[in-house]
Amino acid sequence: MKVIETNLPGVVIIEPKVFGDARGFFQETWQQKKYEEIGICESFVQDNLSFSTYGVLRGLHYQQPNTQGKLVSVLQGEVFDVAVDIRVGSKTYGQWTGAMLSGENHRQLWIPPGFAHGFCVMSETTYFIYKCTDAYTPQAEGGIIWNDPDIGIEWPLKDILLSEKDQVYPRLKDISVERLPLIK
Repeated sequence: MKVIETNLPGVVIIEPKVFGDARGFFQETWQQKKYEEIGICESFVQDNLSFSTYGVLRGLHYQQPNTQGKLVSVLQGEVFDVAVDIRVGSKTYGQWTGAMLSGENHRQLWIPPGFAHGFCVMSETTYFIYKCTDAYTPQAEGGIIWNDPDIGIEWPLKDILLSEKDQVYPRLKDISVERLPLIK
């Protein structure tokens, strides 16, 4: 597998080996030992599957406490996936990185605990899957408005569809530091 560093330390794009022929393809999506060798040593406790249509933007989501690391990928379709460093005390606090993930490029994005996450659907439909290092905890749920001007994410779509909850999240600067993770 190939590992591509991003501008945020710890956030990496992973290109697993894909073995294809006239019948289709085979891809190993997770093997603990191989991922530990590239620095992903966390245990995963929950897998999630999301189906969305073109223009849906989900995020920016995080949990504090019970921060979640996420290994994300697309089974079918395409998304623009984003991670934002929200760890208080981090040198890259408030900075973002993004990657195109699709069922065709087979890429994965590793987002360590302490980052906010979101994605925008670029295809007609998308099946998005992700492994989490901690279980979903409703009382720990937090979010940042998707178009926070201080973060400045360059989303590839202008006409998007948001949930009611995602429409009213605050800007990062308006969130109390007690509600944000600390750098470890």
